[in-house]
Amino acid sequence: MAEETQKPVLEINDLRLVFPVYGGEISALNNVSLQVNAGEIVGVVGESGSGKSVTAMMSMRLLPQDSFAIKAGELRLLGTDVINASDKQMRQLRGARVAMIFQEPMNALNPTRKIGRQMCEVIRLHQHLTRQQAYQKAIGLLQEMQIGDAEQVMGRYPFELSGGMRQRVLIAMAFSCEPELIIADEPTTALDVTVQRQVLRLLRRKAKSSGTAVLFITHDMAVVSQLCDRVYVMYAGHVIESGKTAEVIGQPAHPYSIGLLQAAPENGEPRSLLKAIPGTVPNLAKLPAGCAFRGRCAQGDEQCAQSPKLMPLDGHAQQLVSCWHPQRIPTLTMQE
Repeated sequence: MAEETQKPVLEINDLRLVFPVYGGEISALNNVSLQVNAGEIVGVVGESGSGKSVTAMMSMRLLPQDSFAIKAGELRLLGTDVINASDKQMRQLRGARVAMIFQEPMNALNPTRKIGRQMCEVIRLHQHLTRQQAYQKAIGLLQEMQIGDAEQVMGRYPFELSGGMRQRVLIAMAFSCEPELIIADEPTTALDVTVQRQVLRLLRRKAKSSGTAVLFITHDMAVVSQLCDRVYVMYAGHVIESGKTAEVIGQPAHPYSIGLLQAAPENGEPRSLLKAIPGTVPNLAKLPAGCAFRGRCAQGDEQCAQSPKLMPLDGHAQQLVSCWHPQRIPTLTMQE
């Protein structure tokens, strides 16, 4: 039994995914490898267009059918081969064993149904409970999300709740069927900083107490520092750095990771301009040869015309970086 708990709940190996378009294809994921182990919270961070959300959606095979093509690699979710699984197999995983929290709760919740009815439907769909048992479980979950007037909230429609309250409802619904993994795609982006911090604290506390693994997608390094045990930094469909959160954020090694941290308001000097990363993410339909970050990197040279592999740093076996000239900068500390 002890060995079983060590198996990854999500394992992606050298996955290459493209979106066919007129006259070519968009390289959305380029040899991406990552894993989430039982009970841990893993972050995936990067700019828009880095491949974060595609990774999350593909993990549950929620991308529109026939809209993508897998060129190489494998993806296993709770031991199931997602790429070759049947629709029935995926339906058995979704909701009951793997749940997802989306970015905008107003799009995820049905605006014509009260919160209580929506929660109870989800619970009863995946668990053999009576209406009363499902209702009481829903009340308990809302209370765990620190919603004091849980019974009143059960009788309200989504539009009658604040954004932070709706997001707490979504988190409660995600945990309602006691999944082994929750995939959260930028769930706190629309919230103000104070509410965001509260929601993140509740999510981490509930995940750790229940032993649920979490894959958390975000563009915000501050969120990663507050929530995640490990982190993968993505750029232009590549994983360019990974490791324990404390190491990657405390001493980033890839120029892109360093740039993301320097651009964060938490690391800026008072009354001074933030350090922005020059340029933009390259066109994924025409990726440059070699390192994808080469065109925005101040230390790029001729060697960068060849693609670097994701390799362990000297003396730091758990911190991997895809760069010909890695440098650990021990001066960046996220402020909570």
